[in-house]
Amino acid sequence: MKTMTPKRRVLTLGSGLAAVAALSVATGPHAQTPAPDQPQPGYWEYTTSVMGVRDTEQKCVRPSEIHRFFNGLSTRRWQCTYPVREVGGGNSRFEGTCQDRRGRTVNVRLNGPYASESFRFNGGAQLARGTPYIPASITARRISAQCPADAEYF
Repeated sequence: MKTMTPKRRVLTLGSGLAAVAALSVATGPHAQTPAPDQPQPGYWEYTTSVMGVRDTEQKCVRPSEIHRFFNGLSTRRWQCTYPVREVGGGNSRFEGTCQDRRGRTVNVRLNGPYASESFRFNGGAQLARGTPYIPASITARRISAQCPADAEYF
């Protein structure tokens, strides 16, 4: 079995940090429509940064996907769960774990403000138990309520 170097782990984590930075803003596990002061469906741009490695993506988020997008989303790379979730009054805090398809797990801590068309979370990811958290952030903004015809969907 091939092991990843710490630098490769950071680069892989950086490209998949969007999954780690998911927000829990829906009112329940089956909620589809967020409150007006919470992130809304539409065309979003988000930039992740881990130890200076930045990655920017644009995705269209349908109303039926908004809860998944902001509630521990799963991507091709990471499946995340957040046992600690505090969301309200425009501020949030998350602590949990993310696991990739190969079974590698990272601990995650994120916190920061959110609004209907933007959010910014700072925190970090711990690659191995007992090691320091690597600084990480995600900044996101809703570009528009409508998605372009050629948009990539979440």
